[in-house]
Amino acid sequence: MARAVLVPLWLCWALGCAAPPNVVLLLMDDMGWGDLGAFGEPSKETPNLDQMASEGMLFLDFYAANPLCSPSRAALLTGRLPVRNGFYTTNAHARNAYTPQDIVGGIQDSEILLPELLKKAGYTNKIIGKWHLGHRPQFHPLKHGFDEWFGSPNCHFGPYDNRALPNIPVYRDWEMIGRYYEDFKIDLRTGEANLTQIYLQEALDFISKQQASQQPFFLYWAIDATHAPVYASKHFLGTSQRGRYGDAVREIDDSVGKILKHLQKLGISENTFVFFTSDNGAALISAPKQGGSNGPFLCGKQTTFEGGMREPAIAWWPGHIPAGSVSRQLGSVMDLFTTSLSLVGLQPPSDRQIDGIDLLPAILQGKLIDRPIFYYRGNEMMAVRVGLYKAHYWTWSNSWEDYSKGIDFCPGQNVSGVTTHLQEEHSTLPLLFHLGRDPGEKYPLSFASDEYQGVMRRISAVVQQHKDTMVPGVPQLNVCDKAVMNWSPPGCEKLGKCLKSPPGHGVYNASLLMLALLFTQEGCDVCVISSFALPKGTVFILLVLRV
Repeated sequence: MARAVLVPLWLCWALGCAAPPNVVLLLMDDMGWGDLGAFGEPSKETPNLDQMASEGMLFLDFYAANPLCSPSRAALLTGRLPVRNGFYTTNAHARNAYTPQDIVGGIQDSEILLPELLKKAGYTNKIIGKWHLGHRPQFHPLKHGFDEWFGSPNCHFGPYDNRALPNIPVYRDWEMIGRYYEDFKIDLRTGEANLTQIYLQEALDFISKQQASQQPFFLYWAIDATHAPVYASKHFLGTSQRGRYGDAVREIDDSVGKILKHLQKLGISENTFVFFTSDNGAALISAPKQGGSNGPFLCGKQTTFEGGMREPAIAWWPGHIPAGSVSRQLGSVMDLFTTSLSLVGLQPPSDRQIDGIDLLPAILQGKLIDRPIFYYRGNEMMAVRVGLYKAHYWTWSNSWEDYSKGIDFCPGQNVSGVTTHLQEEHSTLPLLFHLGRDPGEKYPLSFASDEYQGVMRRISAVVQQHKDTMVPGVPQLNVCDKAVMNWSPPGCEKLGKCLKSPPGHGVYNASLLMLALLFTQEGCDVCVISSFALPKGTVFILLVLRV
C-alpha cells in the first residue's frame, strides 16, 4: 500500500497547491482574558467573537510578551522578547517602560519586522490604529515594512493645550491628517468617539481593494478603544451592562463580526487567516468604569501575574481550522510572527534569536508543542511557566509609594507574600504554583514537597539555559525629551498645525543615552539634554527633572 505523503503547508504554497493566505491580526488594547463571552464573561455581550471562537480555535493559555503595550507590540512584530529587541529600560530594575510622546527611542533599524518579510513575498501590508513603536521619523511604520497606515503613533491621551504638550497626531500613510481631540473628537465626559467606526471602514476598504487587485495582504488592525480613556460611538454608548468599557467591547465585537462577514462576502474567508488577541491584560487600575476583566487570574496590566499577561486569543480560518476546537497549547504574541511566516512559506531570520514558535501544528493538527513562557518586566525575568507550573523568581505589584497614592494593579486581590510592594527576589526558592489547580496564584506549593522538588529541577534547567543564551539588546526606552514630542509631524505645514517646541530642549547624541535616569511606571521622568555650538565642537548639558 502506498504511504500518504504529508506536504507541509509552506511547501504546498511553494509548489503551487494554492495561493498563499492573507493574514489578518486583530490586536486589542488592554483587553482582558475575561472580557469575552467565550471566555466566561457573564453578560455574554460578544456574540460575534463568540461565533468566531465556535467557528475556529480558542486558545486558553495565550500570553503577551510583556505586561505593557509598546514592548508587547514590538515583540509581536519581531518575534523576539522585548529584552532582545530593545523595548525595555535599564534605568531601574524590573521597571516597565513604553513609548510616550516624549520618548527618544523606538524600533531599531536592525530589527526585522513581520511586514518587511511579508513584503518580500509579494504582500501588501497595512496597519490601522496604534503603532506605539516610536513616533520620530526613523521609526515610522512605512519605514519598517508597512505600505499603508491609518492611525496614530501614540495612545489617545489628551486633550493637551499644544503649548506644554501637543495633541497626538493621526496619520494617513506618511503624513498627519489631524490631531486627536481637534480633528478626531473624543468626548471625555460622555466617552463618545467615532474612531472605531473609522478604523472599521479603513479595514473593509483595504480588504476590498486587495481582493480586487488579487494581491495577498497583511492587515494589522490595532485599535485602542478599550484603553483608558475608553470610548465608543454614539450607537453603542449606554448599551452594555458593563458600562462604558462594555460599550467599547460591544462595538469592537460588532466590528470584528463585520470584518469576518466581509471576508466571507468577498469569497476569500477560506484563504484568510485571522487571529484575535490583546497586547496585555486588562488595566485593573482603571476598572470597573475604564478597565476590563482578567477572569479568575491575579492582578492586571503592569504585572507579571497571570492577569497581566494571559490574553484572550482566537484563531479563525474556515475550511482549515476545525470548528469549535479548544487548544491548551502555550502560546505567545511572538508566535504570530513565526506562524505568519510559516503560513506564507517563509522561514524566520536565522541570524538572530527568535522566541516565537510556529503554531500551525497546534492550530491545524491539534498537536501540543513543549515550550516555556517567560514573564519579563523590564530587564528582569520575573517568572517562567513550564507546562501547568509557574515559578516566580521575583514578585512585585508596584511600589509602596505608588500604592499609597491609590495606584493599585491588584485591587481587592492582595495575596500575602505574593503581590508584594517591594521587589522580592525568590531565586533561591522560587514561589511555585500549579495553574491548573490554582489559576489565581494564591497557594504556592510547599518547598519541602516532592512535587516542588521534582518540578523545580526541570524548571531550573529551562531557566539556566535561557539565561546562558540571553544577549540583551541595547535598551531603547531610557531617555525622554520634550523636544521630540509631536510638535511638527510630517504634513503639519499643509494643515497649519505645526507647533513650536519649548525653548532650550534639544535632541542629543545617542552615546549619552545611558546618562538618563529615573524612568517611571507610566513614562519618563523628563531627561533633557540641550546642546549649543562652540568653535571647537558641541557642548551637551544634561538636566534631569522629576515631574
